[in-house]
Amino acid sequence: MSAFVVVPVTLEQTRPLRREVLRPHQSLEEVAAGEGEGAFAVGAFAEGELVAVGFVVPDGQPGDWRIRGMATVAAMRGRGAGGAVLAALIAHASAAGALRIWCYGRSPARSLYERAGMRAASEEFDLPQIGPHFVMELALREAVRDAT
Repeated sequence: MSAFVVVPVTLEQTRPLRREVLRPHQSLEEVAAGEGEGAFAVGAFAEGELVAVGFVVPDGQPGDWRIRGMATVAAMRGRGAGGAVLAALIAHASAAGALRIWCYGRSPARSLYERAGMRAASEEFDLPQIGPHFVMELALREAVRDAT
């Protein structure tokens, strides 16, 4: 198991890896277009090289945070870099008061999300040009959304 240093990075720093791994059919500008307001990104570094990225952003109902852009260099998959990024994103959203964390998780990465305590909240579905996914979610606190 390699040691990873996980630190906050800019969204701009995440884009080349996200494009390479997740959306090679898009330009960097198209990758950036889906980031959302208030996003927080982290990167995992091994020996000074950025090997995994992801970001989390408020999205959905009040208290909902969405994990997006989880990408790991192919040669580093299965070594814990993605899990380290995911843990940092969950910790950030939780500290920011998240009630629920969710994502569209690619089907081959389902076990990554499950190891972090997330569960599949949908049947498998296909996103055009991207592939099969599940909605994955983690309920952190009971939501009190409507007190009326």
